[in-house]
Amino acid sequence: MFDKAHHSAGQNRRLGFMVSLVDWDDLRFFLAVARSGSFSVAARSLRVTQSTVGRRIASLEAAMGARLLHRTTEGYVPTEAGEAILSHVERVEAETLALVRAVQGYDSRLEGNVRVAAPDFVASRLLVPAFSALNLRFPKISIELLQSGAWQGFSAKECDLSIRAGRFEQPDLVVRLLGRLSFRLYASAGYLAAHGHPNFDDACEGHRLIVGDTMSGPTEAAWLQAMTGRATIALKAASFETLLGAVASGYGIAALPRFVAESTIYPALVRLTPPTPAPHVELWLGVHRETRSSARVRQVIDAAAKAIAAQERLLNPPDIGLVSPVSEVVSHVALRASA
Repeated sequence: MFDKAHHSAGQNRRLGFMVSLVDWDDLRFFLAVARSGSFSVAARSLRVTQSTVGRRIASLEAAMGARLLHRTTEGYVPTEAGEAILSHVERVEAETLALVRAVQGYDSRLEGNVRVAAPDFVASRLLVPAFSALNLRFPKISIELLQSGAWQGFSAKECDLSIRAGRFEQPDLVVRLLGRLSFRLYASAGYLAAHGHPNFDDACEGHRLIVGDTMSGPTEAAWLQAMTGRATIALKAASFETLLGAVASGYGIAALPRFVAESTIYPALVRLTPPTPAPHVELWLGVHRETRSSARVRQVIDAAAKAIAAQERLLNPPDIGLVSPVSEVVSHVALRASA
């Protein structure tokens, strides 16, 4: 007669034996390869050698008694067994990160590392001065600034807090609106002298456009398409500094934040006047609930929020009554182009 209790006990013993053979750290290596499809990419993300990745994967497969990854012409993909454990391994990762964040949340020390992800123009022009002042007050707080896309989501694996354009969508984050950025279209005086003033009724047909990711939100992208949809995309730039340098060099037209484009650093940039102004881009901060109460994270959040709030009129200046060399150059070039 089949003894269910005996059979179940036997299964549990075998499962317990397999669990004792699995090095939980090997699961990180499997997850990195499964996500990237590459041993070399996984090695870089884990900061180990490619041979170490291969060795750890082999160790995990030996412990599990099954092949977990299959090599194809397009890279490594999970086998059927690998697919079966993938979601479980992702839950292990999520729970491990939650455990770490929960412990960090009780950390009252004003020391240690805080990783902040932000678009490069926000980091260099707004955050760095604020963090420099913070370091004078709390020299044991070390900040790691990570460059991220303007609309990039939050990755708890990579950062402690993140600043981006547009509200975060993850439900487990505490979010905060930091401010609004005013954007306009710009070109260099040299570009306009050579190509003429763009006709926005024709969506800038015949002109060159430089695009980044700051205007890639749905509302912003729709506005940019309406104003410049017939222009030729001459350059795509992931870096804001590259975008800014390209406009200043006469490469083409681009949407830029006014607080940068209309500074004295770039006197040759000309603000254009489309019939519909660009929508404001909101800056949001996101942090996990478990880590927001950490003393060092709290100090960094406050420093970032105060720095951006203090620059409110610079980041989102009023148009009413604004008379600048920028508008004069626009009028001069427009008249010359139409003559």
